[in-house]
Amino acid sequence: MDIQPIRTEEDYENALNRVEKLMGATSNSPEEAELEVLATLIESYEAKHFPLPEADPIEVIKFVMEQSGMIDKDLAPFIGHSGRVSEVLTRKRSLSIAMIRKLHKGLGIPAESLIKEYEVA
Repeated sequence: MDIQPIRTEEDYENALNRVEKLMGATSNSPEEAELEVLATLIESYEAKHFPLPEADPIEVIKFVMEQSGMIDKDLAPFIGHSGRVSEVLTRKRSLSIAMIRKLHKGLGIPAESLIKEYEVA
């Protein structure tokens, strides 16, 4: 195992190619250990060079809905009647503390993702 720091785009591409070859490595093997180390190095490089923008609470809710196959009316137990859901999703109404608590408990959305400030129309 000859692992080097990822400093350039070429290093990054080489690491990704190596990870692809190591996928499915046997548990507790040297290949699995190499895969884990490379994954950590890649994650660090990506965090530094490709930072993700902070998502606002509405984008987080929409992402969870999309991933879960939910539609607007599925949010009624957490936000309120369909009109209120629409107001929140179109940024005409802010999330209340009660809504944040229900979304956190019911959908597992981290509370810190829901309490961030965002623009309301």
